[in-house]
Amino acid sequence: MGMFCYQCQETAKGTGCTIRGVCGKTDDVAKMQDLLIYVLKGISVYGVKARKADNIDDETDKFIMESLFSTITNVNFDKEYFIDRIKQGLAIRDKMRETLAKNGIKLDADLPDAALWIPNTPEELEEKADAVGVLATENEDIRSLRQLITYGVKGMAAYAKHAYVLGYENKEIMGFMQKALAATLDDTLGVQELVDLTMETGKYGVDVMALLDQANTATYGHPEITKVDIGVRNNPGILISGHDLKDLDELLQQTEGTGVDVYTHGEMLPAQYYPAFKKYAHFAGNYGNAWWKQDKEFESFNGPILMTTNCLIPPKDSYKDRVYTTSVVGFPGLKHIPDGENGKGKDFSQIIEHAKKCDPPKEIEKGEIVGGFAHHTVLSLADKVIEAVKSGAIRKFIVMAGCDGRMKSRDYYREFAEKLPHDTIILTAGCAKYKYNKLDLGDIGGIPRVLDAGQCNDSYSLAVIALKLKEAFGLDDVNKLPISYNIAWYEQKAVIVLLALLYLGVKNIHLGPTLPAFLSPNVASVLVEKFGISGISNVEEDLKKLG
Repeated sequence: MGMFCYQCQETAKGTGCTIRGVCGKTDDVAKMQDLLIYVLKGISVYGVKARKADNIDDETDKFIMESLFSTITNVNFDKEYFIDRIKQGLAIRDKMRETLAKNGIKLDADLPDAALWIPNTPEELEEKADAVGVLATENEDIRSLRQLITYGVKGMAAYAKHAYVLGYENKEIMGFMQKALAATLDDTLGVQELVDLTMETGKYGVDVMALLDQANTATYGHPEITKVDIGVRNNPGILISGHDLKDLDELLQQTEGTGVDVYTHGEMLPAQYYPAFKKYAHFAGNYGNAWWKQDKEFESFNGPILMTTNCLIPPKDSYKDRVYTTSVVGFPGLKHIPDGENGKGKDFSQIIEHAKKCDPPKEIEKGEIVGGFAHHTVLSLADKVIEAVKSGAIRKFIVMAGCDGRMKSRDYYREFAEKLPHDTIILTAGCAKYKYNKLDLGDIGGIPRVLDAGQCNDSYSLAVIALKLKEAFGLDDVNKLPISYNIAWYEQKAVIVLLALLYLGVKNIHLGPTLPAFLSPNVASVLVEKFGISGISNVEEDLKKLG
């Protein structure tokens, strides 16, 4: 069985990548990622047993969380990284089995192969990887649900990791990730049991986003309404992309007084809204757009780029020597900045010295964009918002959160935003906003028509806002609010956001630009019947449907 991957929206022909990932992932890397997931499931079989005996190993939890994150689309393209992780995982798994036996914890007689398999040669790794990919589950509906759960857990792990580095952790979330992974090996679970587990995944999706919101705001303050410069300065700069605020924090501390400015890119734009970062005079504006334009924007930036998480695309030779990775991000030939040792922060001196030798960024645009409308800010304006709704000035809110991507079909979202009636407000989070956050859409009584809550994980803010408005209007159902959902998705963090919204009872979500390839017709029909999920069609028709 060769490569087969359909975890992202841009998967080849809308069915699956079989030769090379559209993301740039090679066949051998894809298979090692599949094998790592298989090993994580084997570890999780023992992790579930250990937890029942109150025997929780923090390092194992961390290993599973970080390993899951590394397999998300556009995070890590380095085969050797995954081989090393697989070997570490097998050692952890076997040590856990020995520990359980020593503690007298009885193990099942029919443990799954993932909990027992032992390779003796590198060739056996390759052979096993060929055998344990997505298509190893023959039943299409069972496969679909197992992958939906797995992809949700991958997204959950990413958000848990961001909270973890800030000192926030929830053992129940860690435990659920292992429960869910182990359950995907259980052939006794049918469709209904897996549907139930999918909804439980959404519950923990809400929990992990709430945890990360707490971590970010307790550490850096609540996002504030902020005008962000999109031009450039005359100093050399470092461009930071990805999602990790802790990396930005440490980078800003270490670049202070060096003559090097720091710019945000892509999903790091919302870092501009946090008060803790505004004290740095050398914290410049946002450079560029969404992740998929980095091949041009990284080139024109001139200085080094720090990739803290996804979304990395294979770098061009013209700027490859200026791209640095950190955390779980990897690509062959790129310089990697490791985690600090003994509780110390990361050492960014190499990238700072590199920046000093570079020209200032080339200007690609001018102006400013406004953001910072997370739940704390919007709820502080609740009276004004509610009055605008009651007076009819605001007729409808449209949630247009999610991801951007390279496909031409995504121009739909810009056109949709442009053609929305002027009495509607767009609520957004994630990089989908780059399709319309630089358009002049005006305001309603001083309330901007595009309210940017932040990163993809800040979709949690949009859920909080909706639930608070439901309460303020005295409604018994969030779906009775004047809110419609037209969400774009790309990768696995979007999957956990979707499952979280479904768990919260949100219905009639329009999802695009295409429905996930990993939804079998039967599973898709369940989502349509139970939650009213539908795909998008064209702007005119969808504007009518959304009212």
